[in-house]
Amino acid sequence: MTALLAATGAVSAQTLPKPAEFYFAADANTVKPVIAVRETGDVAMEKLAKTVERNPRAKAEVAQLAHLAMDAGRADLGRQLYARALRQIDRSDGMWRSVIWNYGWDLYRTGDSEGAFAQWRTLLEARSVTASWIPPTFAIALWSLGRKDEAVQWYAAAVRTEPQQWNTASQFARLLPEWREDERATLTEVQAAWAANPPTLP
Repeated sequence: MTALLAATGAVSAQTLPKPAEFYFAADANTVKPVIAVRETGDVAMEKLAKTVERNPRAKAEVAQLAHLAMDAGRADLGRQLYARALRQIDRSDGMWRSVIWNYGWDLYRTGDSEGAFAQWRTLLEARSVTASWIPPTFAIALWSLGRKDEAVQWYAAAVRTEPQQWNTASQFARLLPEWREDERATLTEVQAAWAANPPTLP
C-alpha cells in the first residue's frame, strides 16, 4: 500500500497544475473531522469497533476508527480501515472529500508526505476548487518532499489571497489551530523562503 501511494504521489507531482491566483473558498465540507461518536481514546475505539462489527457498512464509523488507529500509532490498521471506508463511498458521497482530506493528514503525521500529498492532490483533481486550505497544505507537503520551489509558489498563493494574514508567520497559530506545532514550524520555513524571494505569479 505504501509503495502504491508513493507511486501515485510521484505521478501526481509531475502533473501538478500551477497555483491559481486566489484561494477564497471555505470548502467547509472538506476540512472537518469525520465524527460518528463523541467519545475519545480507547472508549471511542471500542464503541466504534462494536458498531462496525454489527454493521460492516457503517462508513463514518470506519473512517473515524481509521483516524483513531493512526493517531494511536497503528498506521497499518489505519490504512486498512481508510481503504475499507473509501471502498464504500465514491466522489458523489458527501463524506468523500472529508475522508480523503483527513486521510492525507493522518498519512502526513506518520511521516508519509508522499502519500499525504497524493490524497490532497486527488481532491484537487476531483473538482477544480480554490479552497483556502489548499495553498498552505500544498506548501507544507511539497516542502516536506523537498520540492521547495513549488512549495514557495503555493505559499505565495496564500499571500496573494490574504496578504495581511500570510505575509508573516505571526498569525499561524490563529489561522491553523488544528495544525501541530512542528507543522506550523515547517510552514514558517516556507514563509521565510517566500519572504526572502517572493515569486511572481506563475
